[in-house]
Amino acid sequence: MQYSGLDAFLKEAKAALAPGPVAMVFCEDETEIDTTLRHHMQSGFKPVLAFMPPQFRMAPALRERVHRIDYDLTAEQAVPRAVSAVSEAGPGLWMFYCYNAEYLFYPFCETRSISEMLAFHAEERRDSMLTYVVDLYAGDLDRHPQAVSLDEAYLDRSGYYALARNDPANHNHPKERQLDFFGGLRWRYEEHVPAARRKIDRISVFRAKPGLHLREDHTFDDEEYNTYACPWHHNLTAALVSFRTAKALKRNPGSTFDIQSFRWHNSAPFEWHSRQLLDLGLMEPGQWF
Repeated sequence: MQYSGLDAFLKEAKAALAPGPVAMVFCEDETEIDTTLRHHMQSGFKPVLAFMPPQFRMAPALRERVHRIDYDLTAEQAVPRAVSAVSEAGPGLWMFYCYNAEYLFYPFCETRSISEMLAFHAEERRDSMLTYVVDLYAGDLDRHPQAVSLDEAYLDRSGYYALARNDPANHNHPKERQLDFFGGLRWRYEEHVPAARRKIDRISVFRAKPGLHLREDHTFDDEEYNTYACPWHHNLTAALVSFRTAKALKRNPGSTFDIQSFRWHNSAPFEWHSRQLLDLGLMEPGQWF
């Protein structure tokens, strides 16, 4: 199913989005488009929306299962505009968004569907979920110069930290139950990353409602959506393992020649299993056992 643009999709969105949960994949290039779409289909997202330029290729087997939307991701506010518009069109549905070569992992995802996890999360009176963007990178950049390899992916097993998120509208006092998280390649190569793009937290899982808008910094204009937990106990969090930063650092002329390898003494092979992320503290099950 292919649409000529976002407006064309929104005309049929009511039928296309049911029953949810909905995954939106924004394809900035052609790297691992098919694996990204398949991963989230296998997680239980129904439907999966793929936003990409019309010239990008997608596996023929996916064409009948994915809603492909022709979209210019270079336009200003392209992703926030699309996420906010789809949210407006599907109030009450759980939604998720990511970029190509990013893969959502949540506690026990090998045996439990995304719908099961969100059902529990909703029972805890939560309408959003904090996800940590965990950088992946190829172990050998000579063999994988674009820094992407699913078979030889590595991640940082330490070097993550959080700072208080101050509120300029309230004399810079810390916001309640909100933190800015840092780590991974954006921390190790921060001289090549603009300060506004160094955070690794993203509210990528949320329940749509009228008037909700995504902001450029991956937060929403409803401050409760940006919290990591409810006031009375810890909640589920998820991880979004991502090659996006590694790709950018190797494609950027200002950084590519400074990086011969992303591996360091705290690198570990990624096992493509939620248990590893739980053990490293990169997501937590909350009260869900």
